[in-house]
This record gives sequence, C-alpha cells and structure tokens, in this order.
Amino acid sequence: MFLLIILSVTIIIFSFIYWNGESNERYWKKRGVKFYTKNKVLGVFWDFLTKDGPLFQIWHDIYKQYPNEPAVGVGSFLTPALYVRDPVNVQHVLATNFNAFSHRGFDPNKEDILANNILFLNGKKWQLVRQSLTPLFTSTKLKSMYYIMEKSAQDYISYLKDNPNSMKGDTFNNLSTFCSAAIGGAVFGVTTESIFKSPFLAVAQKALEPTFIRNIKFTISNLSSNMFKILNIKLFKEFEHFFISAIKQVVRQRERENVKKHDFADMCVSIQSKGTLKDPATGFKLEPTDELLAAQAFFFFIAGVEPTAFTMFATLVELGRNPEIQKRLHEEIDEAFETSDSKLTFDGIVNMTYLDMVMSEAMRIHPPIGFLSRLCTEDTVLPVGNIKIDKGTRIFTPIYELHHDSKYHPDPEVFNPERFSRENLKNMLDITFQPFGKGNRICVGMRYAQLQAKTGLVYLLRNFTVNTKIFKGGLKYTKDQVQLRLTNVDVEFVPRT
Repeated sequence: MFLLIILSVTIIIFSFIYWNGESNERYWKKRGVKFYTKNKVLGVFWDFLTKDGPLFQIWHDIYKQYPNEPAVGVGSFLTPALYVRDPVNVQHVLATNFNAFSHRGFDPNKEDILANNILFLNGKKWQLVRQSLTPLFTSTKLKSMYYIMEKSAQDYISYLKDNPNSMKGDTFNNLSTFCSAAIGGAVFGVTTESIFKSPFLAVAQKALEPTFIRNIKFTISNLSSNMFKILNIKLFKEFEHFFISAIKQVVRQRERENVKKHDFADMCVSIQSKGTLKDPATGFKLEPTDELLAAQAFFFFIAGVEPTAFTMFATLVELGRNPEIQKRLHEEIDEAFETSDSKLTFDGIVNMTYLDMVMSEAMRIHPPIGFLSRLCTEDTVLPVGNIKIDKGTRIFTPIYELHHDSKYHPDPEVFNPERFSRENLKNMLDITFQPFGKGNRICVGMRYAQLQAKTGLVYLLRNFTVNTKIFKGGLKYTKDQVQLRLTNVDVEFVPRT
C-alpha cells in the first residue's frame, strides 16, 4: 500500500512537471516566440543549480544560440518568463515603457527587514524611498564626502608599503577592505582603528556569498513568487541584529551631537525629523522607521563594497595586460598631481578623461552585474517582433551579452578605452552599455561608486605599476547569481620609482 502511494505521488509530480513544461512552450509558440527547450520548467536555473559557472554565462549561451530572435521564452514555474535580447526591446522594458516594467521582479517577505531596501522595493514605497535618498548623491554631497574616500585610499597605500607581501596577491580582497573603509566613513560616518579591522566588511562579504542554500533561495524567488511567500524565505535575516543595531547607534549619536557631516546618517536624521513620507498624488504613506532606513544602509554598504572592488580589480587586471594603456593613464594621473601641488581634489578626479575611458572599458568587458530582471505589471507589447506580454510575465534583460556583442562593440574582447572617447560615444547605442542598469531604476549610488573606485585607482596608480598574473586555464568567473567576480587571476603591485 505504501509503495502504491509513493508511486502515485511520483506519477502525479512528474505529470505536473511535464504539463507545466509543455504549457510553457505552447504559451510562447502561440505568440510567435522561440522557446528554449533545454529545461521547460526550471529553464536556466536548473543549470545554474547543478553546474559550475555563473548565471550570466548561461544567459549568454542562449543569447548566442538565438542570434536573430528579439526575445526567447524560457522555462518557469507556473509563470511566463521571457529573455529579451533585442536592444530596442531592452530599451522599451527598462526605460520607454517603464510603468509596465517598474517592478524589480522580486517581493521580499515582510519579516526579512534588510531586504526591504531600494533594490527590491516596488511601487509607491520604492518611489518614496528613492526620492528621499537621491539627494545623498548630488555633486555637492559627493564633494563633501571625497576627503574620506581619499583618506581611505591613502591608508590603503600606506598599508601596502608597510606590508610588501600584500603587494604580491590577494588583491581583490584587499581592494574590498579599501571600499569597506571608504563607504563606512563617507556614507555612514563609521570609522575604525584600521581599514583592515571592520566588522562591516565581513557582513558585506558574507551577504553576497553564493552558497548552495542562497542559490536555492535565489532560484525560488525567480521561479515562483507564491512559493517564495508560502515558504516565507528570508535572505538576510542573520545580519539584522548587527546591522540594525549599528545604524540605530550611529543615527542616535548624530542626533545627540547635532553635527552635520553630509552623509547617510545626517539624511536619516533629516528624513525622520520630517515625519511620515507621503505621495501627494495617491496619499500613500510610509513611516521612516529605523528598520526601514537600516535596510537602505545595508543595501548601500553591500553594493558599495564587493561590486565596487570588482570594478577596481577588473580595471587593474586589464591595465596589467595592456602596459601602453597603463603608461598613458600613469601620465594623466601624474600630470593631475603635478598641477595641483600633489593634492588631488574632487574636481581633479572628476576631470580625468582617460581614467573615465579606461574604467568604462573595464566595466564593458567585466560589468559588475550580468543581467537585470523585471516583472510586467500591465498588459503590453514589445515593439520588435510585436510580442504580446501579459501582466505577471517575468522578464530578463542582458547586460554582459550586449557588452560583448560585436554588432555594437567591434572586437569586443579587445580592451580599447578609445571606444569611450567623446567622439566615439556619439556612435555608441546607449542601451548597449549599462554597467549600472538603465532607466528610472538605474543604480542610485552610481556616481558615488564611480568616485570611490576612481579615487582608489588614482592613488594606487600614482604609487604603483601593476602586473597581471593569469593562471593556467585563463580568466574565469566564479559561480555567482547576478554579479560578476573574476577568478584564476591576480594583480601584483610594483612600486614606481
């Protein structure tokens, strides 16, 4: 009897899986859309869970497999899912028809306090929070925070010189310590005795660590919102006590001291002093609680450490492989220091044209994130292919793939900063370069991240020449969900004479 029950349940499960897969394929074929048949139910996420390699490379394989298709249907659990590959359609999703695709595609559970941040929030709640936080990243505020970034960069240089062994490897992790110190001091007003002794750094690294359990949670969140809710999955629960307590302490201290530092803690005090956030058009209200603001702080911190460190690392890797480009950048940096009496200012960093070109090209080849996801919130149509999109459809759009498509970037694997000269930018299709996303949901801290990375790079290259060491097997990427991280490569610093 027991075996009969097991057999019956097994048959039901496999029948349901088969039905779900066939239903997914029929759904897109009726709309004239090619369907990725490798796994009709779990799509790319099955390969992600069961094989080595990052998720973006699986999307890239689909991108190459269907070179003439504007979009490709993919397997999903009871929810239509579409991989949009044509740049006009990508522009339509991310910017042109933003109202229909404003949803990030993920709804955190209420008990997952730190997940209620600007990255995952949606609707009016997202709008109110973003409007409140955007002033933190104006040119005036960035200028007031620059000296802290500069101090962190100088401390990092001193550390390298005092510890010669640190110049020979483990560069990505060392860069993460610089980024942790810079964002901790500049955005949160949190300083430590040493930039290499910050408890916040361990949190930032662990929060993005792609463990098997986190990969399963991530997969469920992308396949079925209902299942994610039913299972009450929490992504960042383990960090709540430490992070919320720390932010509360910083904000309360700032209230008592009544000293302006023009950072995130100041903004928290200001937001809370104004009371309830309200959308005048709809009357929607949101209380700026300590927990809500701590969630925003958590996102800024984890986004400002490893992704920014990766951008710096990728830039150094490419400079080490291209000594002529490195030499030209050294000359620009040296000239900037010489014309400013060896004291580089905020304006000096911002006006470094070639540095901007070099870092942009590094982010083209190695973008911090590989793809974007959205959820359609109203019935609409994609222009290329006249593809009907029903409300509730999951959408995935490429970043890495567009960055490496020879149609838009000739010789895409060649590191060529001249692509980003003022003259060449006129001919570049804007949507084909999006290291920070595009549209209204573009990374709110983009300008801060760029300034932080440039500051660190300038001080490193003022003092060192970099050599790239690629190990047997060539450049690779670690198994990550959304972000990119290089492996099998390291950078060595050689003091400049």
